[in-house]
Amino acid sequence: MTSRTNPSKSSRSYRRRKPKRGSKSTERRTRAVALAKVKDDFSRYLRLASEDEILITRHGRPAGVLIGFADKDAWVDHQIENHPEFIERIARAREAVRAGGGARLEELTD
Repeated sequence: MTSRTNPSKSSRSYRRRKPKRGSKSTERRTRAVALAKVKDDFSRYLRLASEDEILITRHGRPAGVLIGFADKDAWVDHQIENHPEFIERIARAREAVRAGGGARLEELTD
């Protein structure tokens, strides 16, 4: 009699379940991978990077990060969120609100 086992992750029959939208498991994780592995199978790690950040290590130490995007909109969002002028503008706006500036939402909807 043979025992039933779960298929291995490398088998074709293995399918990783996709997390439901809005669940905590949709948050990006970071995977550490040696540079040599990334160089050997770059296209695979680029696909994986659309779900998780890939921390590339050299001799066990962080050397870089591979970040992939599911679509063009995700890339544009990343560009905007990390643009130095955008970050500075948000910081100035937050400081102005702390100093008593700005308008309440109720004032704008009248």
